Amino acid sequence: MNLYSRLIFPTLIDRVMSGESFANYRRAVLADAVGSVLEIGFGTGLNLAYYPQGQVDKIATVDVNPGMNKLAQKRIAASSIEIDFQVLNGEKLPMADDTFDTIVSTWTLCSIKQVETAISEIHRVLKPGGKFLFILILRGYANEHGLSSEPNIQTWQHRLTPIQKVIGDGCHLDRPIRLLIAKQFDNLEVQEFYSPDTPKIGGYFYQGIAIK
Repeated sequence: MNLYSRLIFPTLIDRVMSGESFANYRRAVLADAVGSVLEIGFGTGLNLAYYPQGQVDKIATVDVNPGMNKLAQKRIAASSIEIDFQVLNGEKLPMADDTFDTIVSTWTLCSIKQVETAISEIHRVLKPGGKFLFILILRGYANEHGLSSEPNIQTWQHRLTPIQKVIGDGCHLDRPIRLLIAKQFDNLEVQEFYSPDTPKIGGYFYQGIAIK
């Protein structure tokens, strides 16, 4: 992992994603989190303040970037929820089958190298009847993206993804998120829409719940 990924990108993503618009999305997605939770791509811990009090027993978190740890620890220390923080990727989880009531992924699936393997692992460690909560949008250069439904926009997403992967620390503009998750989850609800204040190439939103 290079210097940009470890030192610069964590601070950049923390600043860009701390705004009130992101807070509203976090509240909406995390409202359904209950019981034992696994968060994939914990980052700097920005979600912690938005988990509903009294619904969540404990949170296991994973993130492949050790540079996120310093900023995350401050939020972990301030949280009333028990947190088990681990530096590892989502493609090979050490947890047993059927472990978690809820799994959360916010702005992460665009950046995991072997994303299909990671979604398979999410399905494996989720309890039957458990929920996988996710949101994927773009704002600036720090977040993740989904493949548009418009062919002409898709063309530019494919062209610009190699550049975006450098700027966004592995982030892809053109992953078909609905299709990828549907390979593992039959019970899937997804909303897809453009952000009204973001260029279409990077402003296609995915928000949804998948139930095992």
